[in-house]
Order: sequence, then structure tokens, then C-alpha cells
Amino acid sequence: MAADVAGPSTQRDEAWLFSARDEVDTEGLGRALGAALGGGGVVALIGPLGAGKTRLVQSIATALGVDRRTVTSPTFVLVQEYAAPLPIFHSDTYRLRTVSEFLDLGVDEMFESGGVCLIEWADRVNEVLPADRLQIEIEVTGATTREFRLTALGARSAEVLAKTRANWQASS
Repeated sequence: MAADVAGPSTQRDEAWLFSARDEVDTEGLGRALGAALGGGGVVALIGPLGAGKTRLVQSIATALGVDRRTVTSPTFVLVQEYAAPLPIFHSDTYRLRTVSEFLDLGVDEMFESGGVCLIEWADRVNEVLPADRLQIEIEVTGATTREFRLTALGARSAEVLAKTRANWQASS
């Protein structure tokens, strides 16, 4: 197995710790998660600058049928929609000053689309995110190493997390 993984069996509000040694592990996690998101879902990404949020999104989107070269950080455009069999919305709240600015982007429609919503800097808008979401906290632990804490905050996200773990284990 390329990365170290730990954690209890995935149930609501339980975390899966995933330690990535390098970008290859991060991309593998993204592919496993993307495959698990085939039915849609909300993913809240939290971590400092340079933690790998956009790299993870690139891998998720690629697994869902998007050309990786088209996936870039939406820091200045705030929301990008990627053409794929399932709608993919990628937003970045780093430059937003208020939660109202996030709501003004039409996020309610994105959340209700049945697609995949990937939100960078999600901790800035936690209070308006759907209760059922997969929260991913990323900690930089070294030059290329990262620790990901994936927490399912609802029944649907618990299913996604369980599928992600199974996908990862099957690919390792």
C-alpha cells in the first residue's frame, strides 16, 4: 500500500486518516474519491495555502471524466463548472469577504443539482454548507507529505467515504 491509512470502519461522523507520501498518493486518493462520487455529493476542503486542495480536485475531476488540464484553482473566478457526465462545480472562497458573497454565487442551485460540489476553503462558509457533506482537512506534514482527515457528516457522505476507502484499497 502506497500510503498509510488508519481509522475505524466508516460511519457517520467518523474520520478516515490518510497519510500521503507524495503527489502520487494524493492523486490516488482523488481518483478513489472521484469514483465514489459518481452519484454526486458535496466535498468541503480545508487546509492552508499549498496543502494540495486543487491537486486533489484535479484528480477527483479527472476520475469523473474531466480533462485535467482544464481544472485550475477558481481563486479569481470563484466558481468553475466542468463539463462531465455529472455536473461538477468547483468553488474557492478564499477571496470572499462574507458568507453572503458565497450565497450570491448561486450555491443553493449547485447543491441541489445532483452533481459534485468541491469547495476550497470551506471552513470560511461552514454555516451555509449542506449538513451532509464530506469534509477533508489537509495538514502539510513535510515537503511532499500530507495528512488527510476525511470525515463523513451524514448518511450520503458516509457512503461516499466507505466507497472511497474500498476504491483505495482495491487500487493498492
